Amino acid sequence: MDTSTAPDVLSAPLRARFDYTRSVGPTIGRFLTGLRSRKVVGVRGTDGRVLVPPPEYDPVTSLPLTEFVDVADTGVVASWTWVREPLPGQPFDRPFAWALIQLDGADSSMLHAVDVAGPDQMRTGMRVRARWAEQTEGTIKDIVCFEPGEQSTAEPVTESGEPVTMIVTPVDLSYKHTASPQETVYLRGLAEGKLIGARTDADGKVYFPPRGANPTDGRPTDDFIELSDHGTITTFCIVNVPFLGQRIKPPYVAAYVLLDGADIPVLHLVLGCEASEVRMGMRVKAVWKPREEWGHGLENVDHFEPSGEPDADYETYKHHL
Repeated sequence: MDTSTAPDVLSAPLRARFDYTRSVGPTIGRFLTGLRSRKVVGVRGTDGRVLVPPPEYDPVTSLPLTEFVDVADTGVVASWTWVREPLPGQPFDRPFAWALIQLDGADSSMLHAVDVAGPDQMRTGMRVRARWAEQTEGTIKDIVCFEPGEQSTAEPVTESGEPVTMIVTPVDLSYKHTASPQETVYLRGLAEGKLIGARTDADGKVYFPPRGANPTDGRPTDDFIELSDHGTITTFCIVNVPFLGQRIKPPYVAAYVLLDGADIPVLHLVLGCEASEVRMGMRVKAVWKPREEWGHGLENVDHFEPSGEPDADYETYKHHL
């Protein structure tokens, strides 16, 4: 391909959102279960210090810690910083302070928000108390924030229900991705229905998608090659387990497809046949979405399906496994 005139690079805002679900274990579980009852629970280290939030293992000896200690929901600001422009998802949509707070009865500090009108109302050593949520659920958000004050205002909550064993944390990441010049050629090619790979020179490996540089010698991959949309399955996985956000009903196949003319396989879906029929060496072809649905992405290829050609000889793809 003629690349004498390098195109302006592409950029686009991207957003990744998902719920991260994890088990918390007995130590963090005890801490979160305590928060649900408007209590703060720490753990005693091997040196006698009370650590809040409680770590599972001692920071000095690495031994497991099991002696839990209730501490107060009042404490002292050990250090702080002022947030002039809050970000989405932070405790407040107005200016506030982040602070390391050493609770009464604890020997370590925990990070939380402090709600005051301005930075002139913050100082190291000031006394603060927890402001609890009206409805507690067993998360760190059960403490809405801290506020200036000497005395706790918490109303006791009768501990009930099962201990907290799982938490769900929403993850929401927004950022702007700017493509490299080589990636830009690849993305513009996809918008035109072309699969573009790249290499350093006629003796180099053809990478798909293109990389900005050859990983073995660092030379730029500026020699672009238009590839066929036919290829060979080098290896594959049959997905049988459903998960949140899944768009295809299991079982289905995710496979590495070595496009004709490429030296590096690409991961994509293989449909159009029973999952049990997919095999290494199977010849497949790209199934493109309707032209009006194309954008600058490999999603333009909806999936691969069997092409009907004879299976590839193992010798032709064994070095790409």
